[in-house]
Amino acid sequence: MKTGARGRGSSLLAALLLGACASLPPVEPMIAAAVAADKAPTVQLPSGKASAAAGNRMVADVDRVSEDFSQHVAAEEAIAGVPLTAGNSVTLLQDGPASYRAMFAAMEQAKDHINIEFYIIEADAVGDRLTAVLLKKRAQGVKVNLIYDSVGSSNTPREFFGRLREAGVKVMEFHPLNPTEVGKRGWQINKRDHRKILIVDGTVAFTGGINISSVYSSGSGPGGSGSRGRVAPRAATDFGDPDAAKNDESKNPKDPKRSGWRDTNIQVRGPAVAQFQQLFTDTWVKHTGEALQPADYFPAPRAEGRHLVRVIGSSPDDPVATIHATLISAVQHAQRSIHITMAYFIPDPQTLAALTVAAGRGVEVKLVLPSYSDFWASFHAGRSHYRELLDAGVKIYERQGALLHAKTIVIDGLWSTVGSSNIDWRSFLHNDEVNAVVLSPEFAAQMEAMFQRDLDHSMPVTAASWKQRPFSDRVKEWGARVWEYWL
Repeated sequence: MKTGARGRGSSLLAALLLGACASLPPVEPMIAAAVAADKAPTVQLPSGKASAAAGNRMVADVDRVSEDFSQHVAAEEAIAGVPLTAGNSVTLLQDGPASYRAMFAAMEQAKDHINIEFYIIEADAVGDRLTAVLLKKRAQGVKVNLIYDSVGSSNTPREFFGRLREAGVKVMEFHPLNPTEVGKRGWQINKRDHRKILIVDGTVAFTGGINISSVYSSGSGPGGSGSRGRVAPRAATDFGDPDAAKNDESKNPKDPKRSGWRDTNIQVRGPAVAQFQQLFTDTWVKHTGEALQPADYFPAPRAEGRHLVRVIGSSPDDPVATIHATLISAVQHAQRSIHITMAYFIPDPQTLAALTVAAGRGVEVKLVLPSYSDFWASFHAGRSHYRELLDAGVKIYERQGALLHAKTIVIDGLWSTVGSSNIDWRSFLHNDEVNAVVLSPEFAAQMEAMFQRDLDHSMPVTAASWKQRPFSDRVKEWGARVWEYWL
């Protein structure tokens, strides 16, 4: 969901415009310097850091395409400042029903702590289910720390979080809207925490595009409102059980409140969980000035699978827009294919250039983008770039029958990323974001299969059809383009 989703944007637009007009630094010199350094990638093993030779071998075992993409892996480490971790298992979770089932199952099993960081936490059926689980686990002695964004959760009554606080849950409101509550860091309303992170006992972590909200509960697969007709709202305990769904063709398939939401999360077990935990801990300390309540946040890592994973966090406080730079590096080093599924796509000039140049050198660049959105301005701002992309040979498809909210990329059938970051100015410049990078042909094959399923539910946008779009759409594109920096 965007900052302006479901009525938030109109009330906060003036405040958002107060944010400083920073610009994205040029990333080409940074990438070139990282490649020129020619350093072997660091691979963190459960038992400790691998040797340079061992790290090279592990990456080479994965990199079945070319040496060129191995250069990106090394550049990514130099830019992100964190190593690849070996010995991880990564489970792909498509849509809210599968994600909520896995997330709530993990929380039910918590023995030591639960750390939660979400842009939106709503006081609806899913939010009530979260409250019930957290209160239950606190009563059992489990430590619970929760971060929510003040803008993203602005519709949630303060009593919702007050009840958690009274039960002993430690709650942090990220950059409060109320200027009297901001503390020493000052009123920074344009800086938002857009991350979605759940960590349980330091052994399992979840991330992706899904917030705590019932809009995700119906899903977008067979039997869900994203495919064969509209689906009635489901109880929180159903979490998308197809048997609980009932078709209702009277519902508007392009109404964000009624249609299914198409999104993606992942579940990670293994050493990479510590990188999620470090991001959460750093955010907590930076914004509260206090350490987390004592718990076993960093248990001894152990191997859980074979995937190489790197967790990349970005913040407007950082000197480098880390996710932006690593994305461009990955696109520049792609040899065969770039498959992007993106909820909010408003490319900056560097990203736009990287995609068009890749298409020009023969890389298959395909974008699955929304056919409608919960925020009209970002939707039409993104569309305003279609002509340049189509002219360069980029293939664009618009997802039908569900509101697309996923933020995923798979490159060359081996490098994948799932996270909270959109391809837009707000994600790269103004938000705290998190993306997990998975270097694995096996996981990439699952991502490609998911991408193909989205293609099967999409309509292609051709240069000829784009020229025939209504004049009213062109006016909206022009108007939204003016404001794309703040969207």
